[in-house]
Amino acid sequence: MKDVLVVVLAVVGLAFSLSGAVGITRMPDVYCRIQCSTKNVTMGALPLLLAVTIDKGFISPYGARALLIAFLLLVLSPLSSHALARAAYRSGVRMWRGAVVDVPRRRP
Repeated sequence: MKDVLVVVLAVVGLAFSLSGAVGITRMPDVYCRIQCSTKNVTMGALPLLLAVTIDKGFISPYGARALLIAFLLLVLSPLSSHALARAAYRSGVRMWRGAVVDVPRRRP
């Protein structure tokens, strides 16, 4: 039963990683690509790390490190994607023409 759960989690992580990689290559602008890469990191890596934790055990060095990395990914991935999107927006990277109208606020 444990082996089946590990394989299912690994396949789910692989599927999300593959869809995120395809999304990064297919999306039209930087902002959509940032969203795809965040999904790739979060939903692709977390099931794989959870599979390692379940397979090796929570108390083992592998399981403890996998849980620590999973926690750091959950915290740092949204933070870094927000910083990238904000830096792109402030430096004047344009949105895709088919996107919703962007009305920039006035800077004092």
